[in-house]
Amino acid sequence: MSHYHAHDVLVIGSGAAGLSLALQLAERASIAVLCKGELNEGATYWAQGGIAAVLHKNDSVDAHVADTLTAGAQLCHEDAVRFTVGHSSTTIDWLLAQGVQFSRFDNDNNDLHLTREGGHSQRRIIHAADATGRAVSTTLSARAQEHDNIKLFARHVAIDLIVRSGRCHGAYVLNRDSGHVELFHAKTVVLATGGANKAYLYTSNPDGASGDGIAMAWRAGCRVANMEFNQFHPTCLYHPKAKSFLITEAIRGEGGKLFNSRGERFMPRYDQRGELAPRDIVARAIDHEMKRLGSDCVYLDISHKSPEFLLEHFPTIRARCLELGIDISREAIPVVPAAHYTCGGVMVDQHGRSDIPGLYAIGETSFTGLHGANRLASNSLLECLVYGGSAAADISAQLDTLPAPVIAPPWDESMVTDSDEDVVISHNWDELRRFMWDYVGIVRTDKRLQRALNRAALLQQEISEYYSNYKVSNDLLELRNLAMVAELIIRSAMQRKESRGLHYTLDYPETLDVAKDTVLVPDNYRRDG
Repeated sequence: MSHYHAHDVLVIGSGAAGLSLALQLAERASIAVLCKGELNEGATYWAQGGIAAVLHKNDSVDAHVADTLTAGAQLCHEDAVRFTVGHSSTTIDWLLAQGVQFSRFDNDNNDLHLTREGGHSQRRIIHAADATGRAVSTTLSARAQEHDNIKLFARHVAIDLIVRSGRCHGAYVLNRDSGHVELFHAKTVVLATGGANKAYLYTSNPDGASGDGIAMAWRAGCRVANMEFNQFHPTCLYHPKAKSFLITEAIRGEGGKLFNSRGERFMPRYDQRGELAPRDIVARAIDHEMKRLGSDCVYLDISHKSPEFLLEHFPTIRARCLELGIDISREAIPVVPAAHYTCGGVMVDQHGRSDIPGLYAIGETSFTGLHGANRLASNSLLECLVYGGSAAADISAQLDTLPAPVIAPPWDESMVTDSDEDVVISHNWDELRRFMWDYVGIVRTDKRLQRALNRAALLQQEISEYYSNYKVSNDLLELRNLAMVAELIIRSAMQRKESRGLHYTLDYPETLDVAKDTVLVPDNYRRDG
């Protein structure tokens, strides 16, 4: 064992959820925060839209709750929705206190500027131009770097959780720079690793979104729920050099219109709310138009707004599009749907506690019941921050009485890397993402899901074989986790015999009268708690 680390709290993930929890616990505990890459590389940093919160006098908690329940297609847990929305204004106050610079009106009161996104009945999205995630991520990471009780470990990748005597005591972690596995012990472990959208060929997410926390929790014995609900963002920039550049929903909120390859505006044919319909409806409409016309993309047009307006509200998007030869003040933006958000995850309570004592899950890794069958725009960062604070309070309240971690055996590093491992990983990674896109995408069927399950099983057999025999690497760990989470997504989708929210199947196009969560239970789940 190269290194041994001991802290009160181990936080796996350095986005909004993990950093907000760490900062709110730092006066009470010693905290290790693992960053899979460098700081500010995760999904939080790239979030453009904003944070939904009840801040305006014309808005209300009830209205925000109602919009969330509607978007969630009757599958949201109302207690979780009310808890989250009810803490929205205090959460924004906390962010302001940390120094996050949100956009404001140029008026005497310097009021916060609120925008509107699809599914919202009011302007309630607080934002920092079109780079809210960057403002939140850089501010919180700066505060964390300043705190003596928080130690940040860049380029450290968690492999598996350490569970002894029914309690989580830490994790085995790969140091990507040294290539060695290190042992992190802690009284409490928090999973804040984000979602699993790299399971799909086209995604708006950064490279690290490989479902690590969900896969680790499942292997450790935690239940997962509603993994079939993968949100596809309707508008990712379609350009060979754009990779996964997102076009924020706020463009449609500010009057942007969608047109097909024939130049026809099509959204009013699908929903009376037009471009402001919830994301699942917009994504399916775009998918249908592309397939119907055999086109590669559709077009989002905001060129009727003045160049000054676009520069003020969407500077990041304007600049990136200009780099690629697209002037959004003069022409429409080519867009396609892309996998964007994992609505399901590790089952937790209102404090982020999982099925295993000592293990918490917060943010996109978790299933709180907030999102139901479809996440309402800009509720995700809100969930990260609210549950980060709730989990921090719960851990703080019991920190003094938590048992010391049980020391785990060292990791066996005696095996060598196989010469063809990189080729195998690259091939399997590509195969996984392609069959998930083709068979478990925006529109599904039983036959497609069965084909996907068969392929996922074969892939996992191969991965298990060389994972057991060769030295671990970041790519191998990500592939292992993605293959596991892909199976969970497929199994969840096969269990849902209806179309609801983000899960649409041609075999069961109707919605059942009773909304139920899809809960998967691992073989090692401790039913006695």
